Amino acid sequence: MVVEEQLYSDIPPTKLRNKEEKFKPAKTSKFWLWIASTFFYNMLQNRFYAFRYKGAENYFDGDTNVPTILFAPHSNWWDGIVFYNITHRIFRKEVRLMVEELNRFPLLRRGGAYSVNKKSPQSAMKALQYSVDVMGDLRNMLCIFPQGIIRPPHYRPIEFQTGLAYIAQNALKRYGRINLIPVAFDYCFFRDNRPEVVVEFGRRIELNKDMNLNRKELTHSFEHALEEVCDNQAREISQGDITKYDILFKQHLKWYRRIEQRLKQVNLPPVSGV
Repeated sequence: MVVEEQLYSDIPPTKLRNKEEKFKPAKTSKFWLWIASTFFYNMLQNRFYAFRYKGAENYFDGDTNVPTILFAPHSNWWDGIVFYNITHRIFRKEVRLMVEELNRFPLLRRGGAYSVNKKSPQSAMKALQYSVDVMGDLRNMLCIFPQGIIRPPHYRPIEFQTGLAYIAQNALKRYGRINLIPVAFDYCFFRDNRPEVVVEFGRRIELNKDMNLNRKELTHSFEHALEEVCDNQAREISQGDITKYDILFKQHLKWYRRIEQRLKQVNLPPVSGV
């Protein structure tokens, strides 16, 4: 009998390993960004029929000279690849993405990832402080999975660790203003034999240093904002309502699907009874 592995754990991987790991910042260059952009885009195209997104105006209609944080749920391995393509191909920014097991994939530093070790609060603090630092360069866009661990798809309730609120509060002290945008990810089969990536950007959250922000209340407001956009996306998908989405890429139909489409257009004469 096959024993199924445990897919989800409430304990972060670095705590399970209980091993000291040196903090590693992102280390990008034009050459490696070109490699990463090509590789990660091709990965999506090879596995998915289409990449649909909506709500990008929630970023572009705001002040793009203000540091911005994108935050999303984390349910599977593809989420980081999707974040990379969002920042590079939709917003034309360099991604800065906190990755807990960066020691397993060190080349991701070249694409904009940096490490976090949750073995101790002191180790994790280095990553949080670095997150605040990189927001000062507007060529970057900080992307966060604030749940802190991988959860099952559509997991409820959405609950965050306090890292995102910490970053927001300290970024406000340094930069005066920041924007945050909740992002919903989903991976769906519609009418093709391959799944599609579906992304929705929620309403922009604008913060300034004059606001009196309690970290716990701020965390709950971020949780509510993300849950709202995720639930809205799920509702639209359940109704097959994907006409409002822009398309980053969409594959050509396979030859057998083209034949199927042609056959649907053929009006066969009715068969008479004997």
